[in-house]
Amino acid sequence: MNSQNSDIPVIETARTILRPHRRSDFEASLALWADMAVTRHIGGRPMTSEEVWARLLRYAGLWRMLGYGYWVVEERDSGRFLGEVGFQDVKRDIEPDFGGAPEAGWVIAPAAHGKGFASEAVAAIHEWADRNFGGKRTVCIIDPDNLPSIRVAEKFGYREVTQTTYKGSPVILFER
Repeated sequence: MNSQNSDIPVIETARTILRPHRRSDFEASLALWADMAVTRHIGGRPMTSEEVWARLLRYAGLWRMLGYGYWVVEERDSGRFLGEVGFQDVKRDIEPDFGGAPEAGWVIAPAAHGKGFASEAVAAIHEWADRNFGGKRTVCIIDPDNLPSIRVAEKFGYREVTQTTYKGSPVILFER
């Protein structure tokens, strides 16, 4: 599996390392996505082990198929799994259509909330995107009640395009 990850960049920030997912990240990712504090604004329910495993496989496939994807956010000093950030194109059934724009996303474990880790990681992936997407617009969707995530999006230049629904739930579509 390591040979497949060799083309995925590792990004270092002051306090984090953004690195490719490994099979050994499954338990930490499962704990993250099983936490209602994380999922209340992303799907509204904890994810099952099957759903998290499919997510990890999707992350690997994104890099291989599109040349971009998600990274693990790891605390530099401790090696602790803090969350996941990156870009995807999952062909969402949403109006308006994203038009193939990379969709940014970020999720940080509750123990690390409010400490600036999301902003630090999101800054790093957008610096990477600015070098690698050739000026292509990026998008993100956020639950209107997820004010911390909206603040992160706005901090990095995302502006509201419209309010819409995804899988029956209200979301705000942002673009940068």
